[in-house]
Amino acid sequence: MKSKVNSKPSVQQNEQTPLLQRRLKTKPTLLLLAVLFLGNIFWITLLLIPNKEEGGNEQVAAIDGTIITRQQWMATMEERYGKETLRNLVNEAVMEKAAKKYDIKVTDKEIDFEIALIRSAQDANDTSIEDLSDDQLRLKIRNQLIFEKVLSKDLVIENDDVKKYYEENKSLYNIPTTYRTKLIVVETLKEAKAVKEEVNAGSDFSVLAREKSLHPASASLGGSIGFISVDQQNIDPAIPGVVANIKVNELSNPFEMSDGKYGIVLVEEVIKGKSFKFDEVKDHIKRSLAMQQLPSALNPETFWQEFDAQWIYENKN
Repeated sequence: MKSKVNSKPSVQQNEQTPLLQRRLKTKPTLLLLAVLFLGNIFWITLLLIPNKEEGGNEQVAAIDGTIITRQQWMATMEERYGKETLRNLVNEAVMEKAAKKYDIKVTDKEIDFEIALIRSAQDANDTSIEDLSDDQLRLKIRNQLIFEKVLSKDLVIENDDVKKYYEENKSLYNIPTTYRTKLIVVETLKEAKAVKEEVNAGSDFSVLAREKSLHPASASLGGSIGFISVDQQNIDPAIPGVVANIKVNELSNPFEMSDGKYGIVLVEEVIKGKSFKFDEVKDHIKRSLAMQQLPSALNPETFWQEFDAQWIYENKN
């Protein structure tokens, strides 16, 4: 028998509230996903590298005569990333098993919608999403949707509550046009002009950003500030107007920023905005309201016993 949840979504006090809630919900999730996925790639890649010397004594580095062996390297990687990496892999496998058992389907359209919501709420200083390729991000969202659908499959949310939530939070589903942007910030107009000349002459924008940009959040990422919108409030006010008036892969002219420094931007991709109608988002809202009724501590490990998941850390502290 299905259990009924009398969801009472709270009335939003202003149109920014849903956006702030979305940011609070997605930011820590994406940070965790980025860390875990980078751990996956790095650690698994190391495991696939053949060990050329028995016992792992092959030299991989040396500092003033002090040798670092492959065995030391691998042991350190496992200590730092091994447990969380393996946990992530087991969780992914468990969720796939759960999807098959409970006939859970996740469509590309659903994933596209979740990505649109994440990008519309992304803080320009939060670059965690940039650590994931499109395929990696889609996989993570797919697994999260499976998890949420399995947990909420037996919960019933009244249609009136769903409709009420939609009406109170329409701004959340009015997704603005977003621009995948790279930025270089320098001290003077002369420097900005010189940077533009270097890019036009064939220099790589990302390399120049790492070498020259004074923007701390994006310089190490090759200038990437992710997807931004023209009405975004948490970036320099000069940037949105510039990106909205250049074409994809077109380099902007140098422009003065609010702190007196000068910037140059490159737009790599434009995703058109969309206003989602009720029928397009009602399933998402139902699932979100149902998840609010469940303990926040639930995670994919909840299903390990059901699918007989075992791992090497079973009996370790």
